Amino acid sequence: MGVTGGRMRGGPAGRSGFALLGVVQAVLIFTIMVLTVPLPLVAREFGLGPSGVLLLSAAYGLTFSSLLLLGGRLTDRHGGRRMLRCGLLLLAASSVACALAPDYPVLLASRLVQGAGAALTAPAAVAVVRALHPEPAAYRRAMATWGGLSVLGATVGSVVSGAVAAAVSWRWLFAVPVLAAAAGLARCGTLPAAAPAGRRPALDLRGALLAATAVCAVSYALVASTDHGWTSPEVYGPLPAGLALLLAFAAAERRTADPLLPPGFLADRRRGTALAAVMATAAGTALTFVLLSLYLQQLRGWSAAATSAAFLPYAAVLLLSGRLAAPLVLRHGPVPVTAGGLAVAGAGLGLLAGLTPGSGYATGLMPGLLLLPAGAAAAFAGAAVLATGGVGPERTGLAAGVFNTAMELGPTAGLAALMSLAATRPSVVGGYAAAFAAGALGLALTAVAVATLPRSASAAEPLTTTPPEPTNQIEEFTS
Repeated sequence: MGVTGGRMRGGPAGRSGFALLGVVQAVLIFTIMVLTVPLPLVAREFGLGPSGVLLLSAAYGLTFSSLLLLGGRLTDRHGGRRMLRCGLLLLAASSVACALAPDYPVLLASRLVQGAGAALTAPAAVAVVRALHPEPAAYRRAMATWGGLSVLGATVGSVVSGAVAAAVSWRWLFAVPVLAAAAGLARCGTLPAAAPAGRRPALDLRGALLAATAVCAVSYALVASTDHGWTSPEVYGPLPAGLALLLAFAAAERRTADPLLPPGFLADRRRGTALAAVMATAAGTALTFVLLSLYLQQLRGWSAAATSAAFLPYAAVLLLSGRLAAPLVLRHGPVPVTAGGLAVAGAGLGLLAGLTPGSGYATGLMPGLLLLPAGAAAAFAGAAVLATGGVGPERTGLAAGVFNTAMELGPTAGLAALMSLAATRPSVVGGYAAAFAAGALGLALTAVAVATLPRSASAAEPLTTTPPEPTNQIEEFTS
């Protein structure tokens, strides 16, 4: 059951395993969005004030992003299949608790546990994908497909959440992660173990604690800034503390024999630029959903269901471009595809920067909503290959954890900065237009940075004793 000629391990069984893991990854991001549109309904049901709404909206993402590095290290230490099973069990149990939550404290606690389950699941899933694709060319092809799954999950979550909440109840949305986790658990025994390669890394508990608290504090402050402003206690308290903890984490990692995040891991130019591309693209797509949802519902009077329907063309283009992105990466390499995708996505945001109070949907919004997902799918596909390539099997979990952390922090940091820019404009729509313009500029600059990278298939030489993976052009699969 090896990979022959670049084919997926195990033939149809291997492809079905990859498909299942891909659905799980998309659902992890879907679960972030399940309460975004119906959040006002939840707030009315539980009588929440602004602070309660803010904490509930951020809870899943806080634990997800802050525990990803630990989840990656646990995967590298204990194996992908074992951690996948643990993460899915946690995700399933907490999702059931969310659906049945009788009050706000239970729902909040369950969302926090959901994020922890996702942080264990995401790196473990990538480790199992690597076990399904042991040859470098096959693994890169898989990661080119994997890169678009997160934005697909976010899009589907935004599109269906409003409709389901309006038609039935927001509680039914949690059936999606329950079903995905149940399917994953049922198939876990048939997946490769993805056992740790070589010496098992030590568990850097001090680094894990510092990283988790730092990312959680910074993320919460950035989320709070969009609602309360930069001078509020919700921001000026946790933000400096989080930044200080990040510095402490960096210093501690340099003194640790087996660090949670090796200091040189992010120093590689290709990997660092790829992660910047992930963050910029994730920020641009999140900005579009947030601002256009506000524009259509608050300024144009659209319902939540109609607003969700407005993103259906976006979702359709994303599905189509996602299928085309992986072959493009295989044929042309990740660098030009990532740079081109960033440029196209930036053009989409640039078109949305022409937003006015009277912008029509077909002519004012649709062109940008078609260009943005086409570019984003390509950018994510190429960046996933660059960010996770060139890493030995014993650090697959680490690479996946870093990649997913960038995916989570991009919208958090990007929205905070761009929403702050929007608030400086005298008119609401003018602020939205300025935010889109700044997002377009950020994507264009990142595209230039990516375009200057060497056109190599792998992101970096492995930081291990494992022989380096070949850096030749990715081979295209035959049917």
